[in-house]
Amino acid sequence: MPIEERMEYISVGQFAEKYGVSERTVRNYCASGKIAGVFITGKTWNIPADATLPGRRAKSKPSPLLCILREQKDARMKGGIYHRTQIDLTYSSNHIEGSRLTHEQTRYIFETNTIGVTDAAVNVDDVVETVNHFRCIDYIIDHAEEKLTECFIKQLHFLLKSGTSDSLKAWFAVGEYKRLPNEVGGMETCQPEAVHTEMKLLLKSYHAIKKTSFDDILDFHVRFEAIHPFQDGNGRVGRLIMFKECLANGYVPFIITDELKMFYYRGLHEWGHTNGYLTDTCLTAQDQYKAALNYFRIEK
Repeated sequence: MPIEERMEYISVGQFAEKYGVSERTVRNYCASGKIAGVFITGKTWNIPADATLPGRRAKSKPSPLLCILREQKDARMKGGIYHRTQIDLTYSSNHIEGSRLTHEQTRYIFETNTIGVTDAAVNVDDVVETVNHFRCIDYIIDHAEEKLTECFIKQLHFLLKSGTSDSLKAWFAVGEYKRLPNEVGGMETCQPEAVHTEMKLLLKSYHAIKKTSFDDILDFHVRFEAIHPFQDGNGRVGRLIMFKECLANGYVPFIITDELKMFYYRGLHEWGHTNGYLTDTCLTAQDQYKAALNYFRIEK
């Protein structure tokens, strides 16, 4: 059952927030044709979600890993680090959240863009969210060096949850912050009306760091999960952000596997008291990814 690709669009306000420019400037770019693929509906400009700021240049040279991920992604190369990352990260992150698809089924979907025939019933949401997670990873690879913003984070959630049964629920906001209170692991999280303020404060403090350390990325993750800004999908979005920020800041990224899941949960719970639990778990996961880089002879 092939999954159809859909172009995603964002508003002038979202694009302006993403790149730190005024909405008036963005409208001028749209009107003068400086942003490819835009179109207007009534008085509203629709901008491709992957559009970049005209004339923008990268601040620094991408890491060898990021360059290779982009090359293999664009070539749709099989059997390389991009291929393995897509399958392993998607399977592991979805499995932590209860997906019943196996690693082999995840691989089959990625390689063939079909579900295949199985003896057991397959949950449609598991399949849709698997395909969506592949798209999230592509989005991160393409935009790894961009500044992390609320718009960027909401776009990840939009990509992850679009087309799921949750997206059909009137109270579930795809690509937007939660509307109803929720909890995680029996612990209370940020109330819906306070999420925007808390996310702004979190991002402001994160961007105030002059040189982002590995532990800074983990600290952001813990605080993000404590806010729990979305109705569902917070864990997967949070782990995607960690992967992106590792790529952006020159750290080898990592994948939390099923074997590390309980250590990962303990690390989240103990952060602020015993930070070493989460740091050691993520460094172990990083060592596993480094082994894959060594196998593919990729410079770290």
